[in-house]
Amino acid sequence: MSTLPHKVAPINIRALEGQRALIDKAASSLNKTRSDFMLEVACQAAENILLDLRLFLADDAAFSAFQAQLDAPVVENEKLHYLLNQKSPWNK
Repeated sequence: MSTLPHKVAPINIRALEGQRALIDKAASSLNKTRSDFMLEVACQAAENILLDLRLFLADDAAFSAFQAQLDAPVVENEKLHYLLNQKSPWNK
C-alpha cells in the first residue's frame, strides 16, 4: 500500500485578475489545476535560482592550480571556431 505525501503547508497569494487569468490559461493548457501549476513553476524557479548560486571552496594549492588554468594561454580549438562561425539553424 503506497501513501501519497500529505500537503500540510498552505501558501496564500493575492494576484490581479489579469495575472490569475494568465496563470489559469497556462495551467489549463497543461491540464493542471492552478495550484498544481503554480507550485510546480515556483519550485522550478526556486531550484534554478539556487542552482545559480555557486560557492567554490578550495585550499591554497587547489586555488593556485585553478588560477594557473585561468591565466594559461587559450588553446586553439578548430572545431569550436568552426561551430561559432556557423549561422544558427533558425537564421538559415
